Amino acid sequence: MKTYKMLIDGEWVLSSGGGTFPSLNPATGKNWAEIPEASAADVDRAVRAAHRACYEGPWARMSATNRGHCLRRLGDLLADRSEALGEVETRDTGKMLKETRWQAKYISEFYHFFAGAADKINGETLPIDKPDMFVFTNREPLGVIAAVVPWNSQLFLSAVKIGPALAAGNTVVLKASEHASAAMLEFGTLIAEAGIPDGVVNIVTGHGDPCGKVLTSHPLVARVSFTGGPISARHVIGNTRENFAEISLELGGKSPFIVFDDADIESAVNGSVSGIFAASGQSCVAGSRLIVHEDIADDFLDRLAAIANAAKIGDPMKEETEMGPLCTYGQLENLEREVARAVEQGGRIVCGGKRVDAGSDLYFQPTIIDCPRSDLHIVDTELFGPVLSVLRFKTEEEALALANDTVHGLAAGIFTRDSARALRMSRDVRAGIVWINTYRAVSPIAEFGGMKTSGYGRESGFQAVYDYTRPKTVWMNTSSEPLGSQFVAR
Repeated sequence: MKTYKMLIDGEWVLSSGGGTFPSLNPATGKNWAEIPEASAADVDRAVRAAHRACYEGPWARMSATNRGHCLRRLGDLLADRSEALGEVETRDTGKMLKETRWQAKYISEFYHFFAGAADKINGETLPIDKPDMFVFTNREPLGVIAAVVPWNSQLFLSAVKIGPALAAGNTVVLKASEHASAAMLEFGTLIAEAGIPDGVVNIVTGHGDPCGKVLTSHPLVARVSFTGGPISARHVIGNTRENFAEISLELGGKSPFIVFDDADIESAVNGSVSGIFAASGQSCVAGSRLIVHEDIADDFLDRLAAIANAAKIGDPMKEETEMGPLCTYGQLENLEREVARAVEQGGRIVCGGKRVDAGSDLYFQPTIIDCPRSDLHIVDTELFGPVLSVLRFKTEEEALALANDTVHGLAAGIFTRDSARALRMSRDVRAGIVWINTYRAVSPIAEFGGMKTSGYGRESGFQAVYDYTRPKTVWMNTSSEPLGSQFVAR
């Protein structure tokens, strides 16, 4: 068992209350690490350290260019340590090593992007409608940012919070997921090495109460950036009533993957496999609702099922493995319940639907369920696992209606050779991210985020840096004459 510590004010510390909780290796079903259970006092200490660092000390006086240098070094270190970080993340989450290793390396580009943005945050000179007045705006950091990330893609999801927050001059208290905290704590060892002063980035670990609750309601927190599920998000929104913090939410999805009869079938099948079975379906943007034209549906499902049935399920550390385990027993049990319910409601299992013993009992077969109607519960319920719901359509209008018949609105995929149709669909589908003839592509240059119950606010892209600032308006009287009546507003 490896024992981890939290990063608070530049120091590695255990919980002040002595609490810990185990971390499970999903591939083996055995606990492998011990994680500190942050107390309310620990969280308070982390927030106060971040507040001091934001307004006192070297970070508060550092130029934007030098902040960018720190972020660039952090990105370089992340790329250099991608192999080791990937191994820890795989051990802690069950995600494929070839994905976590690649992801850790590519995430360095996000820090490089935000490093370049740090000294390009501009205010404005205003053409004011009053004589003898010079008026301008500055962009200032918000203050302490509470960043809350889930266990899946945690290095990526923390980068799109930490990167723009630090570029804008803020400080951060990051809460790692209680389901898999180790990779974030390992990442924390790079902070000081990158030249980032003590207290600028703090990492705490624990459960929603008290750790998450105290953090998101703390009076010194200026913004909460949350990625997770809608149930937890409702608690976070309630917590911010205490501090009036700004808030952004990136929540779950049930993303439609729409395939028209003129699509490149091989490309669309491969895109669908990537969208739902890669990462064992444990992705916020998983293309978990396949909406396929009825003329090609049977052929499409045959091809998809052949790939699913042949998928190599096993040890996520091995290069030949294509699907690893689920991260938690809660996910697994929910999958089993929802698959059984779908069958009761008339769904047909095309393939999969059961557990697989591949080193632990956390492995689940890639599963396809042909749904006769769109009102099956599974069609609009996020499962966070390798289960695909399939619906058929005849017309473009019907495809669009099925795509928008959801409470979610995070992502969508559209496969067609008709570029005009692709643009019409991308305009009318209600989702924050739309991929055309591709899926799950990301870049630091492109914003992402959802609508409806998939949340609000955007992450990544240059605009994200401005989201971590507030404008300050400065009025300067340039006249040499004394002010007039003090009882009259100017």
